[in-house]
Amino acid sequence: MHELALSQGIDVLHPASVRDIDSVLRELQPDVIPVVAYGQLIPESMLSVPEQGWINLHFSLLPQWRGAAPVQHSIWHGDSITGATTFRIDKGMDSGPVLGQVTHAIDPRDTSGVLLDSLADSGSLLLRQTLDALEAGVIRAIPQQHDLATYAPKISKADSRIDWRSPAIEIDRRIRAMTPAPGAWTMIDIGEDGASVSIAPALIDRDVVLEPGVISVVDKRVFVGSATYALELTQVKPAGKKFMDATDWLRGLRTEVVRLF
Repeated sequence: MHELALSQGIDVLHPASVRDIDSVLRELQPDVIPVVAYGQLIPESMLSVPEQGWINLHFSLLPQWRGAAPVQHSIWHGDSITGATTFRIDKGMDSGPVLGQVTHAIDPRDTSGVLLDSLADSGSLLLRQTLDALEAGVIRAIPQQHDLATYAPKISKADSRIDWRSPAIEIDRRIRAMTPAPGAWTMIDIGEDGASVSIAPALIDRDVVLEPGVISVVDKRVFVGSATYALELTQVKPAGKKFMDATDWLRGLRTEVVRLF
C-alpha cells in the first residue's frame, strides 16, 4: 500500500507513534482520519484535530469484544455471529459512538485467519460507506451500551496452549482461534522434559473416547483424548520444522508416545 500510494503521488507518513506527527496533522487539518488495526491509543489532545474525528474499523459487533484480539476471542468463546463496526474514537478503548455495523456468520470450521479475511472484505466496504455518509451528512453516531461491553485482550502464549482436560468442543475452538497466529500448541511426553508441538485445526470424532491427552492410532488416523470425545489430529508442527501429516509425525518419533499435556 505504501508503494501504491507513492506511485499515485500521495505522501506517506510512517511514524513510530502518532504523537510524532501531531504538528503535521494540525497543519494538514484533515476532514477525517480513518483507522484500521492500529494498536495504540490516540492521545486525547489529538482527537479533535480532524473535523469529523478519527473513524476506526473494528472487527467485532461493539460493544462486544473491545480490545486487541476480537476475532480470536469470538471463535474461542463459541460465538455464532460476529461482524465489523465503524465508530468515532474517543479517549476510551473502542468505546466511542457507533457509526455503522455489518454482521457475519461464523462457520463452525472457521479459523481466525479465514474469518479475519472475510471481515476485512466486508469491513472495508463498511468503512467506505461510513466515510461517504459522513461527507454527505446523513449518518448519526449512536452511543455504545457500555454495560454490555466484553473485552478481547491480546492473546498470550499461555492462552494458545491446549488443555486436553477440557471438552473437545472447547479445544476445537481454541485451536481454530489461534490459527494461524500465534498458533495452538501442546507438549508431548517424550524425553526428560517433553517437547512442544504446534497443532493445526483438528476434527472431533464422537465415536472415539480416550483419556485426556492420550494418543491412539486407528486405521492410520491419530486421535487424542479430551474430557469428552477424541479429536483427530490432521497436521502438526514439531519445533523448528514445518507442518506435516500427523501420522508421518508420529511414525517419525520412533518412540512409544504416552500422551500430550
